[in-house]
Amino acid sequence: MIGNLGQWALNSVNSLACLVKIIIGSFRSFPNPLHPSRRPIALVYLKQVYFTGFESLTVIIIISLTIGTVLITQIISLVGAGNESLIGRVLVWVVIRELGPLLTAIIVIARSGTAIATELGYMKINGEIDCIEALGIPAEQYLIMPRIFGVTTAVIVLTIYFEIFSILGGFLVASIGWHVSFEKFSQGILSSLTVMELSESIVKSLVFGLFLTAASCWHGLEVGKSSTQIPQAATKGVMQSLFLIFILDGVITFASLAFRNG
Repeated sequence: MIGNLGQWALNSVNSLACLVKIIIGSFRSFPNPLHPSRRPIALVYLKQVYFTGFESLTVIIIISLTIGTVLITQIISLVGAGNESLIGRVLVWVVIRELGPLLTAIIVIARSGTAIATELGYMKINGEIDCIEALGIPAEQYLIMPRIFGVTTAVIVLTIYFEIFSILGGFLVASIGWHVSFEKFSQGILSSLTVMELSESIVKSLVFGLFLTAASCWHGLEVGKSSTQIPQAATKGVMQSLFLIFILDGVITFASLAFRNG
């Protein structure tokens, strides 16, 4: 049992090292703005932003409004409608710090992570990656880099939308159910919303986007010659992405608390 645990830990460290290498390689392979290859790479980036960001916006808005409704109901039932400052503080703690980046990343993993792993898996089986490299285009620059940057951009923007609509949904319920004025509600939010809170949310979104896309790309490119390996690669990519974002969320939260207290 101890040996299996040690082997699992070693494999996890090796996997993390591979993902970090992929992310660093993506930054290094960023194309020269004057290079002829920049246009197709830019198209892949924009398509990834559109698929991951724009086409997921409706789902994000619906879920965020629901989350905001549930949260404000629970908060007011505990602290009362008259304590706007505490209501705002709890909303900032829960939505801005944690749920916004985390739930957005989970939605992106379920929708785009599987699609990326599946797409790259089929491209490898069909020999498309070999053809791209035969044309003198580095696969890392054309396949991985624009997807990592595209998904990361979408995750950051979607997180902002998630947080805005969660707070909006909370206000609508508080206004209709408990007649809380917008002025008092916004004062409670703004009094608790600091640059540190916003920075933590952006950092989490950035890190989540980089690692979940790197994991999806890695497992998609690890597919062999059998099409039956594609769903397995997609599943592995999703599970590793979920595991990583929860671990990274804890690490960033702990680092943020240490920074505040230090």
